[in-house]
Order: sequence, then structure tokens, then C-alpha cells
Amino acid sequence: MKILIATDAWHPQINGVVRTLGHLAREAAVLGVELEFLTPDAFFTVPVPIYPEVRLALPPPGAVERRLDRVKPRAIHIATEGPLGHALRRVCMKRRLPFTTSFHTRFPDYFAERLPLAGMTAKATWSWLRRFHAPGAAVLAATPTLVRELDERGFHDVKLWPRGVDAELFRPRADAQLDLPRPIFLTVGRVAIEKNLEAFLDLDLPGTKLVVGDGPARASLAKAYPDAVFLGARQGEALAEIYAAADVFVFPSRTDTFGLVLLEALASGLPVAAYPAPAPRDVIGEAPVAKLDEDLRRACLEALELDRDDCRDFALTLTWQASAAIFLDQVTTAQKAPRPPRLARWLRKAA
Repeated sequence: MKILIATDAWHPQINGVVRTLGHLAREAAVLGVELEFLTPDAFFTVPVPIYPEVRLALPPPGAVERRLDRVKPRAIHIATEGPLGHALRRVCMKRRLPFTTSFHTRFPDYFAERLPLAGMTAKATWSWLRRFHAPGAAVLAATPTLVRELDERGFHDVKLWPRGVDAELFRPRADAQLDLPRPIFLTVGRVAIEKNLEAFLDLDLPGTKLVVGDGPARASLAKAYPDAVFLGARQGEALAEIYAAADVFVFPSRTDTFGLVLLEALASGLPVAAYPAPAPRDVIGEAPVAKLDEDLRRACLEALELDRDDCRDFALTLTWQASAAIFLDQVTTAQKAPRPPRLARWLRKAA
């Protein structure tokens, strides 16, 4: 069985969408499903002024339709609302083909942060997003809170698609060390205005504030906060070792829809400090692995006392295999494509 997925977010971008789709592809193959990706690397691209690290594809007329004919998928999923997502959506609507979509990014919140004077109101952006997703057979969202919010905003057939973590890569490491004053308060992610990093960097904390990641705000924040340590982007083993060597993971974002970095930190045995925003509340719930408080400094200091073994045990319950199985089940059910045998067996076993 083959599924075609259109995504405007792709390598070399480093973000939750790209990482999620990469894990999805690997786990889907284990379950007997081949994923074919329609990505910007096959087309001419242009940079996005407010996201300089992102390039959008400009597919020539007929290119996406020809790709669809060549792939002949049993199901179609549109992961992003960019040019490739729109192009495949138009073809599906023209041919009356069913498709599903997913909601990854709170564009209304991000546009309000980046374009406060551009007239791009949150209300108009939500209206555009509703129109984009409306023809789909289902909209997949990462958390129960986001599912409820989209329902309340007029999106139809919103289904839950939770995320997972690579607990083999992100794990406690007794020998992990950072030559920095302790305690080490770590944050990981895109260094951009919508991540609310100033709320973390403004805190009066002992030890070291450590920022891992790159983005348009990195240079200005590094200049404004010379006492913080900015390491730039890290991936794979290098990133996993940093998680394991830190003392608390700080998640200052109020707008993320999920936050894969939360699970990576917890799998590494690293307790979390965050605002009681939807993403950390949904991901962590009542588990004793985080401190969620409107006083972020208090949350950081109290998180130092949490049990690192509890963090690891919690993360082990959230796997990418389970995430992939839920995605495949939602997509094939919504589009009435048959489940491949391996997926059907896995779902029966999980039940």
C-alpha cells in the first residue's frame, strides 16, 4: 500500500513537521506501508521573507498532477498549507479524490507576532485555514486540546494524531558532561520570536541558561543576553548528549501545538519547566515529570527536585510506532482505503 504525502516543510529545515514525517516514514515501512513524499526539493523554490530559513516550492502547471498519476497512491495526505499542499488539494478536488490533512502550526499566532502592522488578522488567518482544510475527509491534530480548539473554530472531522519519541537515541547518559556552571537550564528549538525565548532568558536563575537551535532571532538574542550560552543547531547524538547533561528543560512557548522537544527531554531523564500552556498540559498531563507555572522561574527551580527516572518512564509510554499506527489508521479509515495486513495485526494487538 502506498500513501502520497504533500509537505512544504522538508530538509534541510529542522522543525517538528520534518522530524515527525521522518519518523512516520520509518515506522510506516515496518507496518507494511510505503510513504511517497511530494516535497520542495523537486521544484524551483523561493525564500520566505518572514521565515528566511524556509523556501517554498513553485511547482509548474501540471507537475503535481503528473506526480500523482505516476505514484498511484491508495490514499493522499496533505501535511502543510503551503504551495505544494494547495497544488495537491486542487488536483484532488478537481478529480474528486478523498484526502486528509493535518494541522501543525498556529499560523494566526505566528503572523500576529511577526507581522503586527501588516493587516493579517488572526480572524482572517483562521478563516483561510478553515477553507483550506474543509474539503478534506479528516483533519489530524496532535493533542486533545488542539482537537477541541479546531472543533470550536469550525473545522470538521478533527481526529487525534499524537506524537512519539526515539527513546533509544534520547536516553539518560551517565557520562554526559557540559563544561558549564550548574545547574544547567536548557531550551531547544527554533530561535524565533514566536518561541517566547525572552521569557526564559530574562529569568534570574543560578548556573547556566543554555539555548540550542538556530533561527532568525539568534544573533539579536545572543547580543541582548551575553550571559546565556547559544550553541546553535545540534542533531542526533550531539543533541541527545546535551539533553542528558542538562538539569532542567525549559519550554517557554505558549503557542506550540505539541513540542517534540518535551518528549526528547523527558526520554533523556530531564524534568520540564513550562507555562501551563496547551502543549505542555496535553503532553504531560498530571505526570510528576514537570512543573507548570505562570511563574516560570519558580517552575525552573522546583523542577530541579523532580525524579529523573520518572521522566524516562513517562516518555517510554509514547512511541513513534504507536503514532504511525494511529496516523495510518486515521488516513485509511477516512479515505476508506484498506488497511495493510501488518497494520491491521498491530492494531488488533494494541487493542
